Amino acid sequence: MRVRVYVDGFNLYYRALRRTSFKWLDLLKLSRLLVDSSDEIDCVRYFTARISPRAGDTDAPKRQQAYLSALATIPEIKVHYGRFLPKTKWRPIAHPTWDPHVYVEVHDTEEKGSDVNLAAHLLNDGWRDRYDAAVVMSQDTDLCEPLRMVREDMGKPVGLVCLDGRQPTKRLAAVSSFVRHITPARLAACQLPNPILGRHGRPVHKPETW
Repeated sequence: MRVRVYVDGFNLYYRALRRTSFKWLDLLKLSRLLVDSSDEIDCVRYFTARISPRAGDTDAPKRQQAYLSALATIPEIKVHYGRFLPKTKWRPIAHPTWDPHVYVEVHDTEEKGSDVNLAAHLLNDGWRDRYDAAVVMSQDTDLCEPLRMVREDMGKPVGLVCLDGRQPTKRLAAVSSFVRHITPARLAACQLPNPILGRHGRPVHKPETW
């Protein structure tokens, strides 16, 4: 069976990878663990955005670029970019000691476009009959309607991959043909080589701290 995989990069990072040592992740190898051994994965679409230096973490873009360079060595992986918007917001203090109405201005970031891009490619590939089944790595309930369309309107199975060890919401479960789970053992088994030979013949190293 022809399978295509659609990865919400920020959802994957914050739900499964952020506080682990498994960020040097081979998305193709992980995808193959989540489907039947007889299935053929010809494309893994990875949806992300280029991040900007955050307060106290000016090396974040360099780490991300190292990972993107490593992914670029795998022909089956296609990277699609949204936008990453740094901004400031006013937030109330969690435990004020004097005035409960005190607010502070904090740095914040917002990722835009990945869920829309994922839904667009999931549906476009389906209508063009580029897969027999699809797998979506995300727990974003905004994707319920695109998943339902693939399953009901196209008549193609679409699997949901849960990222944080929890069961999917009832809405996501209702529109998915099957559910798979990412585990720490699977993440550990699917790490990229370090270093990995980049596309231009130069070694790409996993960041020392991440």
